[in-house]
Amino acid sequence: MKIIESGIKNVDAHESVKVIMPSNLYGCILAENVFVGPFVEIQSDVKIGARTKIQSHSFICELVSIGEDCFIGHGVMFINDTFSEGGPAGGDQSKWKQTNVGNKVSIGSNATVMPVSICDNVVIGAGAVVTKDIAESGTYVGNPAKKLK
Repeated sequence: MKIIESGIKNVDAHESVKVIMPSNLYGCILAENVFVGPFVEIQSDVKIGARTKIQSHSFICELVSIGEDCFIGHGVMFINDTFSEGGPAGGDQSKWKQTNVGNKVSIGSNATVMPVSICDNVVIGAGAVVTKDIAESGTYVGNPAKKLK
């Protein structure tokens, strides 16, 4: 058995960043006044903008960029592997896709975000599944997530 310790490794973080342990952060960039709750994993090549809050039990995989003044609720899952060939890409990062989240975006608890782009000033409801780009500000709910009228 091999035990690999979680923790904070190779993170470029502003001195004002607050991380509640236990959390697992590596190879990411955290701007000023970012808050990371407990039991969060943030992987390599992730960028988190200033004043963004990430609540407990969230998973932010590689190739995700989150803007400034965002709120990521409890248990939010970001996905970078779409199983485009019928199964997991495994270590083949060339099959992974990017996610870009704009500024002032709030993502409710237990939402799932596939590789998409989300514009500024968006609210995503709790439990929503975001499967397509969001190019218009507003509130989106459901599975798949759709704009409320």
